Amino acid sequence: MSDKINSPRSGFDRRAFLTGAAGTAVAIPLTARAGNETAQAPEAQDPAAPVQVTLRINGDSRTLALDARTTVLDALREHAGLTGSKKGCDHGQCGACTVLLDGQRVVSCLTLASAAEGREITTIEGLAEGGKLHPMQQAFIDQDAFQCGYCTPGQIMSAIACVREGHADSDDNIREYMSGNICRCAAYPNIVAAVKQAAPEILKG
Repeated sequence: MSDKINSPRSGFDRRAFLTGAAGTAVAIPLTARAGNETAQAPEAQDPAAPVQVTLRINGDSRTLALDARTTVLDALREHAGLTGSKKGCDHGQCGACTVLLDGQRVVSCLTLASAAEGREITTIEGLAEGGKLHPMQQAFIDQDAFQCGYCTPGQIMSAIACVREGHADSDDNIREYMSGNICRCAAYPNIVAAVKQAAPEILKG
């Protein structure tokens, strides 16, 4: 069979067409490959690069430049200058770092600062008003509910939440709902007494 279609109007050459089509098919992927090799991958973002986080702490807004992995505890202690909340285990097991987040107690060593943005953080430094101690702070003093004092800020914050949650109606309930806060000095009977003393005034106010 002839490689040319016998039509004077078409001028179509089958061999030339097939050769050209094969060349084009090879050229397209080669061109695409060359383009991919020259394209630069986007730069990976440094996870340690600081981000702006605005925290509302004890009624004041603070904008801090933080590593995205920074916890509320480290933001308070290392960036906001509020060292009342203590770092004990750093695993959420001892309760020394307890703060209130929108009125609910949380272990701040396991709470990311970015997750607390736009929410109210209350620390031990924010309890006293006009130079007068919070009723729970005063009760801890009156009942001698601490010895070394390292766990005391977390104990007080947790005790306030315990009362507001309605768990201060019996010694057993207080012990149960304060069990997440460890006192290595074993001042537990005095802590229970302090919670019982402060509860009526907190619930009244």
